Amino acid sequence: MSQKKVDQYKKEKANRKQILKREKIKHNVTMVCSTVVCVAVVGWLGYSAYGYFHQQSKNTKTPTQTEVDLTALNEYMSNLYADDADNTAEE
Repeated sequence: MSQKKVDQYKKEKANRKQILKREKIKHNVTMVCSTVVCVAVVGWLGYSAYGYFHQQSKNTKTPTQTEVDLTALNEYMSNLYADDADNTAEE
């Protein structure tokens, strides 16, 4: 090895404990931040889902009535039956 590499190796070896400690701290900080973000996302999803379903349950307590006008359908069906009866009478 060249003298430069030997000096670099000795320097890294002398600071190895500090380097490992720093890497461990970085790893722990990364894990804590990731955990906080995941908990925040899951909490937000849970809160949103609870609000959504709770709002739906409030809406289902007061049912709405909808009126449908079926006169056009009844007239169409009666015309079909009348036409069918006329066709069978002609045969």
